[in-house]
Amino acid sequence: MTELLYLENPALSRASARVMRSRPDGIVLDRTVFYPRGGGQPGDSGRLRWECGEVPIVEAVKGEAGSVIHLPAPALPLPEEGSEVEAEIDRPRRMRLMRMHTALHLLCSLLPGAAVTGGQVGTERSRLDFDLPNPPAREALEEALNALVAADHPVQAEWVDEAVLDANPDLVRTLSVKPPRGAGRIRLIRIGADPKPIDLQPCGGTHVAHTGEIGPVRILKIESKGRQNRRIVLALAEET
Repeated sequence: MTELLYLENPALSRASARVMRSRPDGIVLDRTVFYPRGGGQPGDSGRLRWECGEVPIVEAVKGEAGSVIHLPAPALPLPEEGSEVEAEIDRPRRMRLMRMHTALHLLCSLLPGAAVTGGQVGTERSRLDFDLPNPPAREALEEALNALVAADHPVQAEWVDEAVLDANPDLVRTLSVKPPRGAGRIRLIRIGADPKPIDLQPCGGTHVAHTGEIGPVRILKIESKGRQNRRIVLALAEET
């Protein structure tokens, strides 16, 4: 099982780790700063460095028994099992993904009661699909979204017993992806400092510490993907 350092400190860019498995199809460490692909968010890329070399990591993905597999660039030397490496993510890419992911949480908060039927976090564009009969007005939605960004609300992760989710099933907004159960506790992302948060829902992804870090956002389009399915696509303003 890999210790997931990003869960408690998403701002951490590098950390030392011990190599548990080293093969061309993937490297497993005892601890990592790499987020593995899941929940609509791509896995981190970066590199592993050790005394005698380094190897680029194309992406991190989930493995068996709670492990994280670091996919190395092909045909390059790999670290030896049992050796110590420094794991470092591509920080600018991670930051874009964190800004995007947090923006999607804010978007979700602006459409209360609408279940999320799908989504994808990207470095250039991101989207959420909603079970929504009528599309919202794009300009009004963009204005409200940027107001939440500019208000610089705090974004915090907190752990609660699974019983909290049982008592409050509406915390889960997604229809296609359910939070993992069985560990006894669930990770929630809370946006806003008030007792009644702007957004509060289960999420295992990475996010910025304050909404102001997102920067201005644009709603690129709102599409109909079925009788009651609306796709909302957004981008960071400086990247459009």
